[in-house]
Amino acid sequence: MIELLQKRRSVRLFKARPIEPEKIDVLIEAVLRAPSSRGRNPWEFVFVTESPTLEALGKAKEHGSGFLAKAPLAVVVCADPDRSDVWVEDCAIASIILQLTAESLGLGSCWAQIRLRGHGDGRSAEAHVKEVLSIPEGRTVAAIIGIGYPEERPAPHPKESLEYGKIHRDRFGR
Repeated sequence: MIELLQKRRSVRLFKARPIEPEKIDVLIEAVLRAPSSRGRNPWEFVFVTESPTLEALGKAKEHGSGFLAKAPLAVVVCADPDRSDVWVEDCAIASIILQLTAESLGLGSCWAQIRLRGHGDGRSAEAHVKEVLSIPEGRTVAAIIGIGYPEERPAPHPKESLEYGKIHRDRFGR
């Protein structure tokens, strides 16, 4: 696991190569195995591979979602907030499980925050995504993860660049 964390970086440029169905099946199993508070599993996922839909998702917000238009796969992470008061945390856990599984399969990924972001036309990014994907009322869109074969691999962050000053032992400030 530490090796995946050491080399995983956000990838926004993908090869024009589809992801094999078997790998998508592994990604599906991984998110469905993600832990959630009290086993409520408030999350739901929309796996998108259709080019016109990916292009529309790439326009979800003014900045930071354009890379989705060229991703071979986008996974929209949604939730039913009525199922759990910690749905945000549960969606975040499922999202990182998805990203680390993608990395383990030789794929790259990048997270696009949707919750609490603007679309640019006065609507929210979430309203745009819900319209594009016909997501029903009662569901909230947390994020979109773009996944594909990396066009380039950013170098890992060196261990020396880690912020060890943010680690405290036994009490804050130690």
